[in-house]
Amino acid sequence: MGSLKPTDFLPELEWRNLLKDVTDRGALSTHLSTGSRRIYAGFDPTATSLTIGNLVPIMMLAHAKRAGHQAVVLMGGGTGLIGDPSGKSAERQLMTPETVAVHVAAQRPIFDSILGQVDGAEYSILNNADWLTELSYIDVLRDVGKHFSVNMMVQKDSVKSRLNDREQGISYTEFSYMILQAYDFLHLYQEEGVTAQCGGSDQYGNIIAGADLIRRDSFARGVEADTFGFTAPLITKADGGKFGKTETGAVWLTADRTSPYAYYQFWLNCSDDDVKNFLRVFTFLNREEIGALEREHSEAPGKRAAQRKLAQIATTLLHGESEMLQAEGAGKALFSGDIAGLPERVLTEVFSEVPSSEHSKASLEGSDLIELLIETGLAKSKREAREFIGAGSVSVNGQKASDGRTLASSDLLHGTTIALRRGKKAWHVTRWS
Repeated sequence: MGSLKPTDFLPELEWRNLLKDVTDRGALSTHLSTGSRRIYAGFDPTATSLTIGNLVPIMMLAHAKRAGHQAVVLMGGGTGLIGDPSGKSAERQLMTPETVAVHVAAQRPIFDSILGQVDGAEYSILNNADWLTELSYIDVLRDVGKHFSVNMMVQKDSVKSRLNDREQGISYTEFSYMILQAYDFLHLYQEEGVTAQCGGSDQYGNIIAGADLIRRDSFARGVEADTFGFTAPLITKADGGKFGKTETGAVWLTADRTSPYAYYQFWLNCSDDDVKNFLRVFTFLNREEIGALEREHSEAPGKRAAQRKLAQIATTLLHGESEMLQAEGAGKALFSGDIAGLPERVLTEVFSEVPSSEHSKASLEGSDLIELLIETGLAKSKREAREFIGAGSVSVNGQKASDGRTLASSDLLHGTTIALRRGKKAWHVTRWS
């Protein structure tokens, strides 16, 4: 990935479809051109991982770093105790401080993995629990609350929709979230020299509230303040489906919740209509490299060269090259059927969504493959099973089965697993214990 000049930052975001709202484009461009600036984005610790949608602000910070600006990750150890009402139709369940702390610690490696690979200025990771939990209620009301108009706050979409819902409503706790997030910007401006905040377009109201609080606080003290906010559009799929959702749920950014193999497959399986945009948003490839990939893809879309490159880069960025190569190799093995050499962990990941069944090892030696095909649903009858085997369409652990094939403990992969395949795609995993 190449470095950028400080003045290239906003144009870079723009051509990558990572720029939507800007508080003052001209003033921000000037501000960015006169030195290395500190730019932050906040992340909500609602779980032990982040979802793929959170990659967007992380990539914005990564491009800031490439342009010589200092990226600041703000983890919501304090605001996470309250919960952002944005996008929520009902009150959140409050988490304990211990739970929030566990979530913050579990998410931190995500930022180190991605931002640590990007050349450029230093980055830092802060936790707003360090200052928010030290505030007194009186301090907040006197020094912060006096700058907020309730009239303005109730016009915020996330608040307005809940106020109009008599059954759900909104608590004073969640109503106050905007004040705490705005205070974060004020604290970072005064104590850390942060002058800009970025995030998804759904956060623009909160970002503006923070910049406005800084302006009002500075005016009250007789000084001027230059702070800015900018957002990226929320990522959508060309077919209207929700980005980052699969049949099995959300795509997560830690291997314990979405394996490197599943993560690689998510990118590999993206549509032709989406891959051009995803290459811009989720990789650091330059215009020429992306243009060449687009031309290659247009000439031979069946080869899926663009998707493969996207999957390689995105998986390496998050999980490292070694995990990417294993994930790529596992996909090729599954396609070819040559699975015997896969490490146990990778084998488990590859077959995590394949139909499976449990069996007793005591019944394994000499068991009839035909009976097992019927038991697993790969054949409906003995006659059909024999026809499949005779046609060469049945394999055991990737090896084509012949008439009269029986099973033995020597067939077990890693001492526990035998994978059956009928045709090119119909797999069934048998586990023996």
